[in-house]
Amino acid sequence: YDDSLSKLRMRIYEANREAARFFHATLLSQRGQCGLNYLRGRALSDRTIRHFGLGFADDDWNSLCNHLKNKGFSEYEIYSANLAFKRKNGNGIYDRFVNRVMFPIIDLRGNVIAFGGRIMTDEKPKYLNTSDTPVFKKSENLFSLNNAKSSGTRTLILCEGYMDVISLHQAGFTNAVAPLGTAFTPNQAMLLKRYTNEVILSFDSDGAGIKAALRALPILRQNGLRG
Repeated sequence: YDDSLSKLRMRIYEANREAARFFHATLLSQRGQCGLNYLRGRALSDRTIRHFGLGFADDDWNSLCNHLKNKGFSEYEIYSANLAFKRKNGNGIYDRFVNRVMFPIIDLRGNVIAFGGRIMTDEKPKYLNTSDTPVFKKSENLFSLNNAKSSGTRTLILCEGYMDVISLHQAGFTNAVAPLGTAFTPNQAMLLKRYTNEVILSFDSDGAGIKAALRALPILRQNGLRG
């Protein structure tokens, strides 16, 4: 049992929680106007935006790093949380998420373990997710499972992405979840199995959505779930 790793994990949880607060405050400020316009344009209510703690990363490459340093986090902790990149010359760090609408990913205990961010321009990648860290494995978590597990229904809805889940949630389907920027995995199926025997697939009807659904079905069946 490594004490220094468990301390680092605690600090990453704290840094993520502080980052989520910072992104949410930015969204509601002048600097987050384009992010808020985007979310409202997707017909999300202020209540839904608050419920999911949605946020915005502005286009200054240092704002989150500076904020977290002011809160007492070290560069090593910020980088270990995957909230920053290291500069090429080795001097310092800069924000990983820039000019993106931010989706905090919350585990079953209520910890913020990671983020997804959607770019506001045509740049690629459209969605950027936290890479694996000491507190997060993207193949072993699902977006909004913390909400879905207490939805009081015996079926879960598997969607493609964050916005699909949030829109369904707002429409009253609080049992929707989504994979985190990866194809659906056996580990995620095992996680669903704890809460349900039946999964409804709700993917886009485009080529990519159909392909994703055809990939997910056998994984669900192999893990004893009806899809």
